Amino acid sequence: MRRGSIVQLLALGVLIGAGATALALFVPWLPPVASKERERIDFVFWFTTAICIGIFALVASLIIYSIIKFRVRPDDDSDGPPIHGHTGLEVFWTAIPAMLVTAIAIVSGVVLTKNDAIPKDHLTVDVSAQQFEWTFKYPTYKNLTTGYLVLPRGKSTVLRISAVDVIHSFWVPAFGQKQDALPGSVNTLKVTPTKDGTYPVICTELCGLGHSLMRSEVRVMEPAAFDAWAKEQLKKLQAGGSNAGLAVFANNGCGGCHTFTPAKSKGTAGPDLDKLPAEARRANRGSLENFVRESIVDPNKYIEPGFQPNVMPTSFGSLPKDQLDALVQFLAQGSNK
Repeated sequence: MRRGSIVQLLALGVLIGAGATALALFVPWLPPVASKERERIDFVFWFTTAICIGIFALVASLIIYSIIKFRVRPDDDSDGPPIHGHTGLEVFWTAIPAMLVTAIAIVSGVVLTKNDAIPKDHLTVDVSAQQFEWTFKYPTYKNLTTGYLVLPRGKSTVLRISAVDVIHSFWVPAFGQKQDALPGSVNTLKVTPTKDGTYPVICTELCGLGHSLMRSEVRVMEPAAFDAWAKEQLKKLQAGGSNAGLAVFANNGCGGCHTFTPAKSKGTAGPDLDKLPAEARRANRGSLENFVRESIVDPNKYIEPGFQPNVMPTSFGSLPKDQLDALVQFLAQGSNK
């Protein structure tokens, strides 16, 4: 190949590579990055992408160059010249891809090892999935339970993920990792948040009619703010009375489905909790508190007319006793006013 042809081929390769690189870098293909694990995963992604762009530029350049340089003339009916294999070229295009694949495997192995390594000083959160709700429990903070996830920035957290009913899948796009939630099994996922903010929690396993609505959020905050938040929640629970019940009601997202004036909630997916005394009389379950407790622990035992069964998750029945008692008292007393 003449020097002029080589220059043309190189120029074509640079042009194609530059175009592919610009397309990869300047189009926001990926969600925001908010964890150390995601940063490492993205490094593998871009490392592999750079290799692919280089191969694409080389192959595309050779194809375009060959189409232009060796195209058949309209009046040329002759056969092409006889050719045979080139041992050196075959060794080259076998060895180079093998080296690139090995490099990707090594980088991926290092990233997986680092992402799975759990430091001694870590936070543990139990994640429970059920159609169609996420529940988060903090064993370190006396099993404080919430319907949204709160994490301290810069501290590794081990999520122990399980499911109550069917297979679900836990995913926070900004964290870059997914983990299945399986009934009767506990899977772990380590995350180390790096940016304050609120990010969506999504179920990525088709789990029923309400799958698309199985959403929650994770709130990342400074370690001091996280400690203050957790202590404030525990303080409310320990104080007892309406403050404790309101805290449990708010933390577990009850207001998203129910109207309840003492909590200033206006949800309409479930029965109006301001009318609990009338509902208890229709259910004929004895005392109001017994009816409220039964409705939380076994929500399908009595279905208020106009509503469907199997909508309210049964996972709220697994609330720690003190939190369940506070919620029952809050609902019973608040609806009697």
